Amino acid sequence: MKPFEDMKHHSTSEQLVNILRDHTQQDDPLFFRLVVGYYFSLVASHMRCTINSPDRGRIPVNMYVLNLAPSGYGKTMSTNLMEGKVLNKFRIRFIEETFPILAEENLPKLAIKRSNRKKTDPDFELENVQKEFERTGNIAFSFDSGTGPAVKQMRHKLLMANAGSMNLIMDEVGANLTANTEVFDTFIELFDKGLIKQKLVKNTNEAVRSEEIIGKTPANLLMFGVANRLLDGAKTEEALLTMLGSGYARRCFFGYIPHANKKVARTAEQMYDDRTNVANKTVIHNLADRLDKLADIINANKTLIIKKATCITLNEYQLNCEIRAEKLPEHQELLKRELSERSFKVLKLAGAYAFIDDVVEITEDHIFNAIKLAEESGKAFVKLLARDKAWVRLAKYIAAVDTEVTQADLAEDLPFYKGSAASKADLLNLATAYGYSNNIIIKKTYMNGVEFLRGETLKLTDLTKTIISYSKNITTGYINERVPFDKLHKVTQATDFHWISHHLVDGYRNEENAMPGFSLAVIDVDGGISFSTAKLLLKDYTFLIHTTKRSTDKDNRFRIIMPLSHELLLDSKDYKEFMSNLFQWLPFNVDAATNHRCKKWLSNPGQYEYNQGELLDALPFIPKTAKSEERKILLDSQQSMDNLERWVINNITGGNRNNILLRFAMILVDGGYDFEAIRQRIMGLNEKLTDRLEESEIMSTVMVTVGKQLSNK
Repeated sequence: MKPFEDMKHHSTSEQLVNILRDHTQQDDPLFFRLVVGYYFSLVASHMRCTINSPDRGRIPVNMYVLNLAPSGYGKTMSTNLMEGKVLNKFRIRFIEETFPILAEENLPKLAIKRSNRKKTDPDFELENVQKEFERTGNIAFSFDSGTGPAVKQMRHKLLMANAGSMNLIMDEVGANLTANTEVFDTFIELFDKGLIKQKLVKNTNEAVRSEEIIGKTPANLLMFGVANRLLDGAKTEEALLTMLGSGYARRCFFGYIPHANKKVARTAEQMYDDRTNVANKTVIHNLADRLDKLADIINANKTLIIKKATCITLNEYQLNCEIRAEKLPEHQELLKRELSERSFKVLKLAGAYAFIDDVVEITEDHIFNAIKLAEESGKAFVKLLARDKAWVRLAKYIAAVDTEVTQADLAEDLPFYKGSAASKADLLNLATAYGYSNNIIIKKTYMNGVEFLRGETLKLTDLTKTIISYSKNITTGYINERVPFDKLHKVTQATDFHWISHHLVDGYRNEENAMPGFSLAVIDVDGGISFSTAKLLLKDYTFLIHTTKRSTDKDNRFRIIMPLSHELLLDSKDYKEFMSNLFQWLPFNVDAATNHRCKKWLSNPGQYEYNQGELLDALPFIPKTAKSEERKILLDSQQSMDNLERWVINNITGGNRNNILLRFAMILVDGGYDFEAIRQRIMGLNEKLTDRLEESEIMSTVMVTVGKQLSNK
């Protein structure tokens, strides 16, 4: 078997695919390849084409397809072109000539069989057979919906004629799926061999039960529509997954195109030329004539042969599929099932290609043509099953809407947002949790008891493009820049420069001109803690720390600039609350009056240092978010602790209780505390731990180390 990438699509099929792409102006060919494959299979199965495989037996040619694409993709246009221009001559000839002739030939044979079995007059049986045939109604070349009994009735007519196939073409499958479950239950039995068990119904004078005819009738199924309507996260999607699990996964070819890709770099004239291309019209005309000839009665019940070497190639593909399926995890049951039995679909499609080519043998090339499409179908099936879950769609919806939404808005706009208040709350919690790790924040506010939700997709901070504005003037002339964080000291250490952490409209510094969007948190420390202790406390984070103009050796005054994990777009009110939340989190006192967007900072050519660590997670400090509420609840539960104790407990990880207390002690040593003061603070924090240590253990470990550190000072 040659590599998949070296295989080619069926040449006649590709001619039609390119024409359909020209007509619809769509770039992705998969949808149209499946449409063409379906109609080729429909032609072959109407003529009762079968494959005589030495190792698989006699198999009818037919095809099942689930083909999803966005609205406006050209789904109806492509099927109309196939039926109205490509298959039109075949359809007319088959309905008006081929099928009646085949029925006329087979009904007397059926009558003779019944006459011999029942020992009755052949003419009497022929008359009854003809009446029975008429009672079943006219043949439907294809249909878009139905019932189980109706399908079986038409199948009975086809069995009596020993010709034709049943072809279900369902548009807007998302809207029609649940209403046609009975039909789908019937069709699932027909795929493999065209066999189905008869339903036992009561026989009355008014409703005479037809005599069962043992035989095979091929069936084709094309379901197409919009993905969002089918994969709605609610009952329709649940019904689809049930169908796939019941056997449709292994029977169907799949097309899944989430977004339309129009042909690029096209002009209005090129669009006109594509749709009026004379060469395309010639191809369609010639193919229509070919299919018209295939409707000739001489092609009825055609049997295709497949040689041993070609069978072996197909078996190699089957083994390849089984090996790949075995490697999939158990929870991907549908993917495993589809992949492990993919070769059976390939054989049927290869038969359709051979019939269209008007040959008697399925060649290796036909197998490769079918494998090529089956592999593309398999990739589409993976994408279909990997679609966003309901809570992901909910999070993305809230983030994409520009305004606040209520519970009523969600229920109206999202078909999957249904059920009890508890189930909706669970879905919203999952959406919020998804947002945490996918840069989406969901804010909640309440007004008059009504919950309002607003979402925002966050952008990760790029340390090469942090946001600042600077000027030599206090109020005017500010220049908006995005600067590398590791070059920020060139501004902070300059002489008489003023800068802020936001961009400004027209370079004028006031609250109204501050543009939403910042990536740096600026923290002003006016004494109360030393330069070195602040560095020690924040050593796990990335920051730039520099002394300010009024700093002295005795009274350290400095500024800490910490890049955030995300760029935030906050208005004036939310920015103030964000900075206040951040100040509350810090283990030392800061200038709390610096929590407004237009706060400017004066540069100072003093001491500065960079520290490399993780970026400060901005999410817990954003107002009205679940993470912010969690942070507040944690702080409320730690009211007995001061800021430094709380910081140690919440931020020092990766060690046992002894290590936590030791880290706390080293911070106190650096802060200039004496031995007794440190001992009291350590014992006090230990008392607040859930699983406290014995005092003797602390004295023999932590305090011994403290004593050594103090003696070395």
